[in-house]
Amino acid sequence: MKINARLKWALSIIINNGHSSHRWIGWVVDVFDIKYNVGMITLSTLNARFSHASLGLRYLLANLREHAAYTRLAEYTIKSPINAMVADLLSDSPRIIGFGVYIWNVNETLALIKALKIAAPELIIVVGGPEVSYEVEQQEITQVADYVVTGWGEITLLKLFDALIHGPKPLMKVHVGVQAKLDDLVMPYHLYTDDDLKHRNIYVEASRGCPFKCEFCLSSLDKTAWGFELDPFLVEMDKLYARGARTFKFVDRTFNLKPETGRRILDFFLGKINAAPDDPLFAHFEVIPDHLPDMLKDAISAFPAGSLQFELGIQTLNTTVQKHISRKTNLDKAYDNITWLRDHSQAHLHVDLIAGLPSETMVSFAEGFDRLYSWRAHEIQLGILKRLRGTPIIRHTEPFQMLYSDTTPYEIISNKDVSKEELDEFKHFAKYWDGIANSGRFTQTLPLILADSPYQRFHSLSQYLHNTWQRSHSIPLETLFTEVANWLMAHGEVSSHERMRDAVTDDYVNSGSQGKLPWMKRGLTIETKQHTDAALARQARHQTA
Repeated sequence: MKINARLKWALSIIINNGHSSHRWIGWVVDVFDIKYNVGMITLSTLNARFSHASLGLRYLLANLREHAAYTRLAEYTIKSPINAMVADLLSDSPRIIGFGVYIWNVNETLALIKALKIAAPELIIVVGGPEVSYEVEQQEITQVADYVVTGWGEITLLKLFDALIHGPKPLMKVHVGVQAKLDDLVMPYHLYTDDDLKHRNIYVEASRGCPFKCEFCLSSLDKTAWGFELDPFLVEMDKLYARGARTFKFVDRTFNLKPETGRRILDFFLGKINAAPDDPLFAHFEVIPDHLPDMLKDAISAFPAGSLQFELGIQTLNTTVQKHISRKTNLDKAYDNITWLRDHSQAHLHVDLIAGLPSETMVSFAEGFDRLYSWRAHEIQLGILKRLRGTPIIRHTEPFQMLYSDTTPYEIISNKDVSKEELDEFKHFAKYWDGIANSGRFTQTLPLILADSPYQRFHSLSQYLHNTWQRSHSIPLETLFTEVANWLMAHGEVSSHERMRDAVTDDYVNSGSQGKLPWMKRGLTIETKQHTDAALARQARHQTA
C-alpha cells in the first residue's frame, strides 16, 4: 500500500463502523501503524555462496524487538545479478536496508548500494560488519551509506532503528557498537528456515571473542572470550536437531578453551549419534591445537568417522615469526595433540599455514610445511597473509617492507624476505595442493609425489602444471591425473614407472571418474561408496586412505 491508500483504508474503518470515540480512533491508529510498518526494514548480505546462511543477520533480526515484526531477511550471493537484487530488495518498498559487509562482499555490496540509491534515492542505507568497522573514513562504501554501525550490532542497530523510525533523527553517521551481555541476547536459531536446514550450512556459536592476540586476525582486538549460557544454548541445538539439522558448524574461535564446556557440547552430539546411529550428523569446530585435555580426548575418541571435523590453526612453525605476530602456540604440544587425534580418533583434521608473515622466508616456510606434513593431518590449508582492517599486523609494514594489495582481500604482495615472484608461485602451489592433496583423490599417488622432500617436490609439480595450463581451475580430472602421471614419470626412476602408473590409475578409478586415462587398456570398475555431499565425500576419501 502507498501512504494515501493506507490513510483511506484507516478512515474507511472509522466511517463504516460509525465510531468516532477516541478508543476506536486509537485502535485504528495502532492498526494503521502496523500496516504502515510492514516491510519497512530489510536486513541483507551477500554470502560467498548459497550454501552459507548468515548467522550475523539472524542475530540482528532476533534482537530487533518490536521492529522484528516488520523486518525481513534478504540473502544473496556475490554472484547474484545486481538488477535482480535491486528488484527484489525494492519489491516491498522498504524505508531502511541494512547490509552486513565483509571482506568477501564489500565490492559487490558497494555496487549494489549505488544501484539502490539511483533507483530509490529516499532509501536509508545502513552498513555494518567487520569490513566497515575500522578505517571508516577511508572507505567509499561508508561514504555512500547513510549510517554506519561499527563492532557489535545487536544493541546499537536497535537504537538506530528506534531513532530512524520514531525520531529524533540521529545526528551522527557513525554509531559505535555497544557490546551486549551474551545472556541478554535472543538466540536466532529459530530463524533458520526448513529450507535452510535442508540445503545450507547451519552456523552456530557457543562463545564469542578470543583471548589470543595473533596480529593478523580481527579476533586479536577482543579482550577475551565470552561464553553463552550453556543450558539454553543446548536447548536451541536440540530444537535444530529436532527440526532436521544434521550439520552444525561452530564459528567459535576457541571451542576447547574451557574443557568442561567443550565436553558437554561433544556429549550432546555424541548422545544424538548413539541414539540414532543410522542417522549421521556432522559437527565442525575450530580447536586450539596445544590444548586438548583428557576429558576432551575421551569424548572425541568415541565419535564415528565422518561426524567430527577440527580446524587447528598452526600458521607458522618458526618460533621467531610466532613472536613477531604475538602467537604463543606450543608447537610440541600441538604436535602431540594432532598425532594423538590422528592415531586415536576418527576426527577429520584441517591444519592451517600462512605464507608472507613478517620475517618468514620461503625457505623457512618450506621447512615448516615439511614438518607439519609429517604430523599427518588430513588436510593442510594454505593461505596468504591479508591485511585485515583494524588488525595490529600493520605495525610491521615499515620494518619488514610489507606491501599489500589495496583491493580485497588485501593480500601481501611482497616483503623484505619474500619476493612477489615467490608469493605468486606459492599461490599456484596452494591451489594445486587443494585440488590434489586436500581433495583426497590422490591417496596412493601423493606419497610418490612428495617422497622425502614434500614442499620442494610439490613446488616442482605445481610449476609444471601451471606452465602447462596457465591456470589452476576448471581442469578436467582426466587431464589432471594424466599430467600428474607425466610429471611423476619425468621425476622418478624408470624402474618405478609401472608402480607410479598403477597408483595414478587406482586413484583415478576410485575418484569415481568414468573416463579412461591414456594408458588404460580396458575399463576398470572398483565399487566405491558415493557421497552426495562434496565435503563428506572429501572426508571419506581421506578416511579410507
